[in-house]
Amino acid sequence: MRIFPVMLALLAFTAAAGEPPARPSARLLKAQPQNFQPERCVIYREDGGGNGASETDYFVKGRIVAAVVETRILPACPAVPGRGIEHYTRDEFNRLALAYPCLNGEPANVEAQLGLVSLRVDSWETPHGRRAANAGRLYRGMYIDRELKKDMEIELEADLLGSCEP
Repeated sequence: MRIFPVMLALLAFTAAAGEPPARPSARLLKAQPQNFQPERCVIYREDGGGNGASETDYFVKGRIVAAVVETRILPACPAVPGRGIEHYTRDEFNRLALAYPCLNGEPANVEAQLGLVSLRVDSWETPHGRRAANAGRLYRGMYIDRELKKDMEIELEADLLGSCEP
């Protein structure tokens, strides 16, 4: 049995630390906690076009409420047999987005560390065109399956966020 060097290093690190593997979001939060302090302005961006041709910037901007590294069990990703994600309906895409992070083509129910940021929403811009229905979490005034409202809280992995402060 051949194990890729990166996987071997990850297994060695995990075994040595006695912790589940850390996703990029957890590593970022541990390495740069100063960037995820409460009340700091952060932004989640999507291009929304789904084809790379969109020049419009879709986003949710808000202030950090809390940031934590948490261990969760990652489930198998829900799939629609015979169709790729580019052919999903909005409901099918939402099921996938709500399960994320999930494992596709790997054993399910694996523990991993996630760097999670809760943010209080201040402003947003979402796509409305039909082609954006399965292109991202933002669509027609919604964040996945929830209507965006000022001061609502949403949770994202730390590596999906950028700073809106210089």
